[in-house]
Amino acid sequence: MPKILIVEDEKNLAAAYQTILEKHGYEVQVAYNGQDALVVAKAGMPDLILLDMKMPKMGGLDFLRELDKAGIDPKERVIVFSNQDAESDIEEAFRLGAKRYLLKSWASPGDLVKVVKEALK
Repeated sequence: MPKILIVEDEKNLAAAYQTILEKHGYEVQVAYNGQDALVVAKAGMPDLILLDMKMPKMGGLDFLRELDKAGIDPKERVIVFSNQDAESDIEEAFRLGAKRYLLKSWASPGDLVKVVKEALK
């Protein structure tokens, strides 16, 4: 069973994503900020990370930078799922190893499941 880490500070949103993905057979962990997510990733990198950009303690870009410092290659394992649409943030996320960058406001629950399935192929 693929393991997914949701990194999202909005607890209701994280719970909704978790419920949707668990219904589709994924094992899901949740971290509410980049610092906690980094601890999880260092303990055992999940198959896929759904990463918000703007969070307390450590945002998405800093999380990706810290993965790199820890020697963990995020390539093919990180989908940024955020409302941050600044072109510079998007470019930096890809430079740091993100596989996809989705805007929450444009993605339905079905879109989320489809993107996760594609990423885990």
